[in-house]
Amino acid sequence: MKVKILLFANLREQVGTAAEVVDLPDSASTVAGLRLHLMRRGGAWQSALSDMKVVRVAVNHDMAAANAPLNPGDEIAFFPPVTGG
Repeated sequence: MKVKILLFANLREQVGTAAEVVDLPDSASTVAGLRLHLMRRGGAWQSALSDMKVVRVAVNHDMAAANAPLNPGDEIAFFPPVTGG
């Protein structure tokens, strides 16, 4: 299943890319599964996504929990919490 990953702010800077299309194994059928799949890449991916207290996730522009299912063609955005000023 192919999905599009978007990374914003410091996550984009840490990983070095803003977007990527990823072909996921069957074991990565949820937001949590995708996160683990990406973290297994190691290095910057591991450190950028390791603390979910400082990472938010949206699937197709809607905030998503770790157990949210993923479908082919979904757009998953990872971003830090945002505050207004």
